[in-house]
Amino acid sequence: MSVATLQHRLRQQRWWRSLKWNPRWSLWVMLVALVVVMLGTLVWLAGRYEGSLIQSRLERDTAEIVNDIRTGLTRNVQRLQALQSTERSADPWRAQVSDLLRQHRELIRVEWRDPDLELLQADDTSFRQAVFERMSRTSAMQDTAQACATALRLSGPAYSGSYFMPQKDGLGMELLDLCIPLLDEGRLTGYTVVTYSLQDILTELVSRQLSRGQGLSFTEADGTRLAIAGTPTRGKRIFSAHQLLDLPGTTLVVRMDSWRGTPDFFPNVLTALVTAMAIALIAVLLMLGRDMRRRLKAESDLAEALAFRKAMEDSLVTGLRARDLQGRITYVNPAFCEMVGVEAKELLDHNFPSPYWPPELAGAYQDRQAIRLASASLPRGGHESIFMRRDGTRFPVLIIEAPLINATGKHTGWMSAILDISEQRRVEEVSRTSQDRLQATARLAMVGEMASLLSHELNQPLAAISSYATGSLNLLGDASDTNMTLSADLRLALKRIGEQAERAGKVIKSVHDFVRRRDQVREPVAPRALLDAIMPLVSLQARKLSVRVVIEVDPACAVVLCDRTMVEQVLLNLARNGMQAMQAEPRKTHAHERVLTLRVKPAPASETNRWVEFSVTDQGVGISAEVAEKLFTPFFTTRAEGMGLGLSLCRTVIEQHGGYLGHDAAKPRGTIFRFTLPSGPMPDHPILPATPSQTTHYASEFST
Repeated sequence: MSVATLQHRLRQQRWWRSLKWNPRWSLWVMLVALVVVMLGTLVWLAGRYEGSLIQSRLERDTAEIVNDIRTGLTRNVQRLQALQSTERSADPWRAQVSDLLRQHRELIRVEWRDPDLELLQADDTSFRQAVFERMSRTSAMQDTAQACATALRLSGPAYSGSYFMPQKDGLGMELLDLCIPLLDEGRLTGYTVVTYSLQDILTELVSRQLSRGQGLSFTEADGTRLAIAGTPTRGKRIFSAHQLLDLPGTTLVVRMDSWRGTPDFFPNVLTALVTAMAIALIAVLLMLGRDMRRRLKAESDLAEALAFRKAMEDSLVTGLRARDLQGRITYVNPAFCEMVGVEAKELLDHNFPSPYWPPELAGAYQDRQAIRLASASLPRGGHESIFMRRDGTRFPVLIIEAPLINATGKHTGWMSAILDISEQRRVEEVSRTSQDRLQATARLAMVGEMASLLSHELNQPLAAISSYATGSLNLLGDASDTNMTLSADLRLALKRIGEQAERAGKVIKSVHDFVRRRDQVREPVAPRALLDAIMPLVSLQARKLSVRVVIEVDPACAVVLCDRTMVEQVLLNLARNGMQAMQAEPRKTHAHERVLTLRVKPAPASETNRWVEFSVTDQGVGISAEVAEKLFTPFFTTRAEGMGLGLSLCRTVIEQHGGYLGHDAAKPRGTIFRFTLPSGPMPDHPILPATPSQTTHYASEFST
């Protein structure tokens, strides 16, 4: 192979590659294809336009033909009804009917029948042989009888369905009967039955101008032709029109076929239009080819600049938002869309209120934006605001706005940079919470030290009180019994002093163990025994505050496993809080209206655990929603003299026992504090029952 041949083939390959991959060639091919498609579309539209004109003209002619047939049939009915006004005798009737048959070739036969449809007189047309010679008239009487029944019901003329009648020449014709009832002062005296030829109806009652050159026929609903007038046109694309001929008692379909088909050529006007458009397109193509190089270079530079700008904006974590002078959003970057959870297409061209504004702040934001946008300049310091994501969550943002100036130096809007500062606010909140927690921990540590110090310092005076009380009892035992009543009262008082001193020592020891997190000594205790232990102190305060205390213990309650001393303190604390809560109410006329109820009943049990529920119900002012949120928070109190540790320690004690302490609103007023304790195994030594009887519920009242 020579060198020239190789060079020629290389040039061909380069030309083919340039032809295949050059985008300019693909553009030219697309333009040429567009011209071809436009020309073909215009030709097709021209053909469709011509076809629609022909079809509309054919529909109009068919409607006129149906109108002519209906008018002719109505005129014949009027002529036939005129026969009833004359004397109904054979000879005059036959003479008038013969004249009618000569004038109207579409009429084949006219009959005069009695009310029972028995034939009285009949006359056939003279233009053809009698149609009922081969087959008797009785073969078609079924359709005639049905038409007469319809005519009698309508009190007017009625038509039968079309039927076929064979003839002697081996052919046949499609016939149609018309029945007109003869009435004399409302009494039926007979019928006039007229037989029509469907083919003669098409030839005699249709205008020659309308039927010239057209194929006219009566058809059934499935398209079967019953009668034809003219020669039907055959072809691939023949225009046809159908119209319904509604007659009393029957309906016929009139079909009209046009001899014209789809036009083969489009009009000259369209040819000139297509030629002019082709020339214009060629001129545009030449101008496009000359301008293509410059456009390609400019588009390439613009694409690189836009790609760099988009990459820079997409890499930002700061939200960018642009508004025009009317406040409509004209641009947002992906960081802003991700920040508010709304797509860019939903934000663009959106005016006030913005979809990321909280509904409760939308009015204030709109007023603020109106003021800011009305100003010629905005401060660059920025301001904080609250935005809302699509899911409804709010988050704080920092907005920095600046005027947006275009290339000509014209002020076209405002550019905003938005920073999500929710993480910063969260860190600040965590820091503040940590500081509050540290302060609370320090106060709790101080309380623990105070509790340890008090438990150490108070043990000795309490032991001395207990010793003095015991010694006094011994001295009273040795004394004479001169005053038995006084001695018994002193002995009871000293005994109570010793018991309360011993109980105070146990309380201090339990608090000391609680502060030092030592294991609590738990024992099975009857619920009634816990209430009886605190009743002396509760009754004293109740008598002082004019409160009636009611105790309700369900006998079905089992013993509870608990630290007796700490649980008694919980009950005592809740009872005192309830009585103090009722002091906020105005003093009633009757003191017994202030009732504090201590109730014990079995709690709903699971499959493995059984619980006993204790409740303390007061009739005070209740607890507001704001106070309920912080009720068990350490150092929170609503009383000036309170420390805010009582309810917090009570909840801690109950939770250490595995139970739960909570509160609910009482009806009609007041508060119910409930806590649960686990039931324990029965002890070896007997426990006094809650009641002396076997009743399921009782109440014990301490008088005021």
